[in-house]
Formats: sequence, C-alpha cells, structure tokens
Amino acid sequence: MIGWPVEHSLSPSMHNAAYENLGLNWTYLPLATPDQGSLMRVVSALRALSFVGFNVTMPYKALMLELCDEVAMFAQMAGAVNTVHCVDGRLIGYNTDGRGLLESLAEETGFTPEGRRVVVLGTGGAAGAAMVAFVLGKAAHLTIAGRDLDKADKMLARVEGYLRGMQVASVTLGPDAEEAVRSADLIVNATSLGMAPDDPTPVPAEWLSASQVVCDMTYACADTALRAAARTAGAKAMGGLGMLVAQGALAIDIWMESAQTRAPRDIMRAAAEEALEHARARESDCT
Repeated sequence: MIGWPVEHSLSPSMHNAAYENLGLNWTYLPLATPDQGSLMRVVSALRALSFVGFNVTMPYKALMLELCDEVAMFAQMAGAVNTVHCVDGRLIGYNTDGRGLLESLAEETGFTPEGRRVVVLGTGGAAGAAMVAFVLGKAAHLTIAGRDLDKADKMLARVEGYLRGMQVASVTLGPDAEEAVRSADLIVNATSLGMAPDDPTPVPAEWLSASQVVCDMTYACADTALRAAARTAGAKAMGGLGMLVAQGALAIDIWMESAQTRAPRDIMRAAAEEALEHARARESDCT
C-alpha cells in the first residue's frame, strides 16, 4: 500500500490474515510515500519487481489514474484509482471503494440503491467512488453536497453519459442541502468530518429521520457525531469499517484472478477490528 501517512492503516493486518487463510505466499507492506517524487520512484519499482499488485490511499488516488497503463471504467468515472494489478510490467488501475460501499451497505443495513434517493456529502476521491456506485446501482436521484460547488459539478460531469434517466443535483454543503438530506433514503458522509473525536456532524441532527440509512465512511473513532445523531433520530447508522474490509477483499479478488475463490471477508473483518482495538488502546494510553 502506498500513501501518506500509512503507519496507522488497518490494511496490512486484514490483508495478511486473508493471505494466510487462502494459503497465498504473499505479504502486504505499507510503503510510506511522503511526496510525488517518492511516489514516482515507488511506482516505478513496483512495476519492475515481482509485485502482484498494490493499493493506493490518500493523497494519491487521483494522481494514480495518470500513472496506470490501463484504467477500468469505474475508476475512470470516479476519477481515482485505489487498486492496481501488476500484469507483465503493466499497471491496471481499478477502484474498489464504490463496490465496497455497496457490499457493506447491503450486508449491514440491507440497503440497495435502485430506485432510491441518495445524498453524498463531499467532493473528494471517496465521494467520487460513492457517486459512481450509486449511478451504476440505478439510484433514482443523487445529490452531491460539498463546500465547493464547482467540484461537485465536475464530479457529476464525469458520469453524465451513464445516468440513464437518473436525476442528479449539486448543492453547497450547509443550509442549501437541507431539502435533499431530509428527503433522502441514504446519506453518505464522504467528508473528513468524523476522523477526529471532537468533529461536529456535517449535517444538523434535526434533518435526519427514522426512515433513513446514514453511512459515515470514517472508522477511526469509536463513534462520530453523525452516527450518534442518526441513532437518536431512529435511523440505521453504520461506520466505514465494513467498506474498508470489502474494498480490500475486492482488491484481493482482482489480484487472485480466480472465479472460484473469494477473499474471506469475515476473517478480514475480525483482523481489522482487532487492529483497530489495539490502535485505540495505544491512543488512550497516550492521552
């Protein structure tokens, strides 16, 4: 995995647990890449050496799109690559974040997007992957709410040719988003709010209701203001750990190139939860 920072990532724990379970002679390594120069050197080495593949995390998902020899349609639409398959010196880019989100939503809440109203909060790479997932998942209406309306409009422009009658809108994150949030079946927080313990909720609690599903992509904190507000409103609330596990499992599925074998989601989830507990315990010891 390449990115910056990477020392707190749960991915090595869950990937290596999966490899052991599958009997694969693989090892998952976090490779810290603090700037674009180091990124170029690391990607060049990964291309030349006997790596099966690698993941890309912040802040390089968008840049990785340009460094791949071939990019899958989902990643092109999302504007970001988080998974790369190394094939005979060529780098094939994928985005498993959106499909991981759909898989975790279905498993944890029973939610499927077809015919539903969805609001995505944020305009970064995670929001782009979520947007594509809901477009391909045939949502009836999708609203992108972000601080920068121009970025939201540019995101929607990438999927304009794939809407098939689906209605889309962009609004500024704030009071202008109230109507969309109140009428949504699903609200997805793809902003950075929630990564720190004292972060506020990105939308007011009074906008939420019991008929909704609220997904907060963050998982570092034991709870977030948004998830707490959703539970108080009676909504189904979920964090981002399931999405992390699913996107990682989908990456392994790509690297294995096997139609018969799937990465063990349950084992990966257990390993990720254990690693997260240890990380939280270390942080508690330091405060």
